Amino acid sequence: MTLAALTTTQTASYATLSSHLVWASMTVLTVAMIAFLVDLTKLGESRGVVAAAVRESRDAELVTAGAGGSGATAGTTASVPSDAPPSAPGDVEDGTQAGPRRKAVGIAMSLTVLGWLLLGAAIVTRGIAAGRAPWANMYEFTLVGSFVALTVFLLVNRFRDVRFLGAFVTLLTVLFMALGQEVFFVQADGVQPALQSYWLVIHVGVAITATGILTVAFVTSVLQLFKDSRDNGSGLMAHRGFRFLDGLPKADKLEVLSFRLNAVGFVLWTFTLIAGAIWAEHAWGRYWGWDPKEVWTFIVWIVYAAYLHARTTRGWSGRRAAYFVLVGYACVLFNFTGVNLIFNGKHSYSGLTS
Repeated sequence: MTLAALTTTQTASYATLSSHLVWASMTVLTVAMIAFLVDLTKLGESRGVVAAAVRESRDAELVTAGAGGSGATAGTTASVPSDAPPSAPGDVEDGTQAGPRRKAVGIAMSLTVLGWLLLGAAIVTRGIAAGRAPWANMYEFTLVGSFVALTVFLLVNRFRDVRFLGAFVTLLTVLFMALGQEVFFVQADGVQPALQSYWLVIHVGVAITATGILTVAFVTSVLQLFKDSRDNGSGLMAHRGFRFLDGLPKADKLEVLSFRLNAVGFVLWTFTLIAGAIWAEHAWGRYWGWDPKEVWTFIVWIVYAAYLHARTTRGWSGRRAAYFVLVGYACVLFNFTGVNLIFNGKHSYSGLTS
């Protein structure tokens, strides 16, 4: 066997291994998602029990006070049943991870770390097979973006108890990875001459990082809307089948977390826009050319800039702010998929053939 044939065989082996690792990661993260949901459902039931006990105690106090009961009776405080499930996670603001150890969430976190490691190994082996940074097409962007979203979740959880996000972050990453495997998959190969630059690592790497952060912020805003509807007893979320939403922090706490993540993502997206212009000048001799990808990257920047401005100076909050985030993330997704698949331009690097 010649050296070239041997190299080709090794490349194919790494590419195959990478694909297997992706499927393994998806399987592990799916189990983690189920464990997260089990834990969140128990937390919702726990909060429901506590809330019911508080309401009953207050009602009893009002009845007693109305009947001229003794001060001792009127001063009765709410009691929580001794067999109530474990308490809810610590507040997003105080950064605690309060409450007894919860078996389901412990399993879920361990599986999430395992799935994260498997996905990281898949990305590394993909890079070895391609002989370059593994984020040059839509398939690789999907994998690395999912990896970053998981990284953000795990990293933030080191400082704030955000395990309530686990079910939804893992669900979204599994969906993205499945989409990548079934729709965006291309063979590991080299890149076009315009991409053979250190800017591939800098510009695209930062863009993926920003996208991963904005993904977690998007999940948080969606949960903010769900939680708000649940607390107000309105819409589908008021149904008892969505009792797991009772295990989430209050809507305003979710909004604060989303805002902070979006602010970090916006800074990185700003760098992405600037770095892209510099790379464009190096590759094509101009900083700006109204290419579809350039235009939509700028549109994304405008939407998130407007969101941050509206929330910090115009007092936009609550559902209006959350809807703004949803619009911004929809633009991010279109910039990633629609622009690559619909429009022809200098950034048509999906790797897919029509």
